[in-house]
Amino acid sequence: MEEKQNINQLKKNGLFSTLSLFFQSGYSAALGLIANLILTILLSPKIFGIYITMLSIISLFNYFSDVGLAASLIQKKEVDDKDVSTVFTVQQILIVGLIIIGYFATPMIMKFYQLPKEGNYLYWALLLSFFLSSLKTIPSVFLERRIQFQKIVLVQIIENTVFYIAVSIFALLHQNLQSFTYAVILRSIVGLIIIYSLSFWKPAIGISVKHLKSLLSFGLPFQASSFLALFKDDLIILYLGKAIGFESLGYIGWAKKWAEAPIRIIMDNISRVLFPIIARIQHDKNKVSKLVDRILNYQTTILAPAILGLVLVMRAMVNIIPKYNKWEAALPVFYLFCISSILSTYSTPFINLFNALGKVKLSLFFMVMWTIMAWIFTSVFTRLFGIYGFPITQVILSTTFFLVIWQAKKIIDFNFWQSVYKPIVSALFMGLIVFLMMIILSVNSIFSLILIIITAVTIYLLSLRIFFKINLITEIKILFS
Repeated sequence: MEEKQNINQLKKNGLFSTLSLFFQSGYSAALGLIANLILTILLSPKIFGIYITMLSIISLFNYFSDVGLAASLIQKKEVDDKDVSTVFTVQQILIVGLIIIGYFATPMIMKFYQLPKEGNYLYWALLLSFFLSSLKTIPSVFLERRIQFQKIVLVQIIENTVFYIAVSIFALLHQNLQSFTYAVILRSIVGLIIIYSLSFWKPAIGISVKHLKSLLSFGLPFQASSFLALFKDDLIILYLGKAIGFESLGYIGWAKKWAEAPIRIIMDNISRVLFPIIARIQHDKNKVSKLVDRILNYQTTILAPAILGLVLVMRAMVNIIPKYNKWEAALPVFYLFCISSILSTYSTPFINLFNALGKVKLSLFFMVMWTIMAWIFTSVFTRLFGIYGFPITQVILSTTFFLVIWQAKKIIDFNFWQSVYKPIVSALFMGLIVFLMMIILSVNSIFSLILIIITAVTIYLLSLRIFFKINLITEIKILFS
């Protein structure tokens, strides 16, 4: 009886946390869209490229900052004060050391990328943000272990609001690259204050060798996978910044941001809640199997029409939005990223599944494979195809999702095709009808664009109902019940 109550409470917390994350993502996406429009209208692709490069440098530092110890705290069934103080102390030692290295590396980075003086200040602001973010780790871990993501969401909403409003205002004041510098500092300070008010923890210093060994047994393989993800993604961005220039990198950043927007809103949030939930029910393979089937169905139902819809309307958006046609050159890159995005949605959840079940070595194997492929193909294809080399590589990597599914089926039983084919067929039908409509009709205003989007959503919902007897409203009611 007690176990059943715990499972029910876990379901409620998981659902509430997921919905909270979706709300935060939707809010941030809407706010980010407005800010992104302002920034991409006022700022040049080169400035956008410099900002993306600086973020990638900080991401490099971030992956060395806790060697997977925070994830170990989340995955571990029970934790005590020594676990927590050990994680905090080791993390701070690593972070302070990285910041010192990063500070003294400033002249080398500025010279290598030939950055303006404003790039120097942005880099230092990101280093400060890196330190302040590390102080939020333990309070965040406590909230994730309790599946109370709604509180983390509140912090993220406030942080994003401060950042997007600040960067937009400073851009309107013609601060250019400095707009990001001021906004980054403000976001970090506000976020730190808010999370300690919601999940207060008095920092404790101390390292227990016994607890550290236990935490590292999971943390090191987990962080190795994360580091390879960094090596595969962020370090390649740094390479591209030098190989193809900031303007071309700005086009890639714009295209990738738009193509992956649905994934960041839907998939990232599902995966974030999925990890601690599966870690709690990992002993019951039947429950895990049913959860995987549902996740595959839910994410495909939302992502398939969303990404296909973006492909259909993006050219019209670029032509309709004032001063936005400067991004037209990035449309072919955008289409390639859309292909890789939809295919990669069928590998990422299973990597999280492997981690939650403690099979981090399997995750590490795939990350090694993808990293090697990414660097080989990106370097070769960038020389051959320039700006298109990186997105072509991403498409190739995403096609390996079937290998991940094959390995996952060895661990748990689930029906992949049965979970995904209905929303895929409905999305393709919607895409065909909308494509024909856009050929016949002239989409040359915001109003006509909104009308097309509403029509696409309606066609998709009707096709699910007519072809497969699926009523999404009823499905949502069942989910909540």
